[in-house]
Amino acid sequence: MQIPQHYIAVDGVPGAGKSMLLGLLAAKLDAATVCEAAGENPFLERFYGDMKGYAFQTQMFYLLSRYRQQQELAQPDLFARTVVSDYHFGKDRIFALLTLSDAELALYENLYGLLVPQVPGPDLVVYLQADAATLWERLQHSASPAHRRVQREYLDILVDAYNHYFFHYTASPLLVVNVAGVDFARQPEEVDALLAQIAASTGGSRCYSPRTGGGNSHEQESLLS
Repeated sequence: MQIPQHYIAVDGVPGAGKSMLLGLLAAKLDAATVCEAAGENPFLERFYGDMKGYAFQTQMFYLLSRYRQQQELAQPDLFARTVVSDYHFGKDRIFALLTLSDAELALYENLYGLLVPQVPGPDLVVYLQADAATLWERLQHSASPAHRRVQREYLDILVDAYNHYFFHYTASPLLVVNVAGVDFARQPEEVDALLAQIAASTGGSRCYSPRTGGGNSHEQESLLS
């Protein structure tokens, strides 16, 4: 399928299904993929057991590994293809703002400010949105030990933070997809329907619910309610 976007970033709270959808979209689009190195973060499991003690190490690993990956997008042999990523670089600050102390955040912000101008922006961000109860249920059955250690209280805060971030997001076209009632892996027709929504998302913000087939442009006030 041909789409107008060259670089698509799929994002969402853990449990939303980013990695699974990434593979399905890449197969449909014959696209290159950029996958977050979550399993390579040596601090992640310890972070979920002691957030205060390991927040800074965890965040810095993610920031630098994401930055290195984004720099690779500038390579001609990769950027000549459609690229689908399972994260949007700007969301890195969501976790930093939630978990870092004031002193740690000041150091983080200095480094982030130096790196972000060198990061290519996506042509479209697809935000996979679901309520905390749905995400919590999915995480309990996750193959990732770290995800199974996510605390429910932290997940609730994270969902609110993501919604707030994307409510105000204007850096690129945005497609908000309600994934609470859909299983893209078992409903391949929904992947095709989503691709049609992606192709139509050439400006502004849109909301799409696979359960109803509804895909409409909205003003920011009606997003993420």
